[in-house]
Amino acid sequence: MIAKNTVTPTARLIEVFSAIQGEGLNVGTRQIFIRFALCDLRCHFCDSAHTWSAPTTCRIERSPGLRDFEIHSNPVPLPILLEWVEQQNLPCLHDSISLTGGEPLLHASFLTQFLPQVRAITGLPIYLETGGHRPEQLAMIIPYLDSVGMDLKLPSVSGESHWQEHSKFLQLCYDSYLNVFVKIIVSQNTDPAELERSALLVAEVSPDISVFLQPVTPLAVSEQFSPVPVLAPSSDQVLTWQALMKGFVKHVRVIPQTHKMLNQL
Repeated sequence: MIAKNTVTPTARLIEVFSAIQGEGLNVGTRQIFIRFALCDLRCHFCDSAHTWSAPTTCRIERSPGLRDFEIHSNPVPLPILLEWVEQQNLPCLHDSISLTGGEPLLHASFLTQFLPQVRAITGLPIYLETGGHRPEQLAMIIPYLDSVGMDLKLPSVSGESHWQEHSKFLQLCYDSYLNVFVKIIVSQNTDPAELERSALLVAEVSPDISVFLQPVTPLAVSEQFSPVPVLAPSSDQVLTWQALMKGFVKHVRVIPQTHKMLNQL
């Protein structure tokens, strides 16, 4: 009798750590962050360009919040990642688990096996942070998600354009009764016509979906990879854009990256 060949699923990670969420609907809450390697987008404002490719190692926080990182090799087997998350999950400390990156949906096959197990072990809700441009991969893991933060990429700011994919992605989240919100990075170069198009896109799915306008955090010169610097918008610009979008959707909030102010990861 030939033994069945079983392959342990693996994921390419950047880091696992505990921190305060600094963006969107979950701002201020404590989360276990699982940061996946690899991204298929090249947004001009990206502050995580180190996640675009897969490193040979990843770093794992031993004690939640203490930044006592250990270095481990990539890729990481599923049972090992479960152990690391369980180690982070001290009683009553965390509100949820954040899947971030990079683009976590590039690991959708891994997540279909990992997520039901990590939910059973921790009892924590699962929050997906995503570029919102891969609806097919989202469909693979949607039964295991509780909330989704979808980045809607403005071409004038990010250099990326995925309107059709964003529309499909948001509709799928809404139809699946997920707690979904939309985050839009804005800069001095934001085209108001794109904000109006974004508002219409959201309103066509549901005007009750919350939109978060996030003024870009300017990158240090050493971190910039675009020849054109991405600069934060003025307060007048942000006020005007919020008013514009509120003509189409009910809830439009302006929140910067608060974790940068708190010196969190």
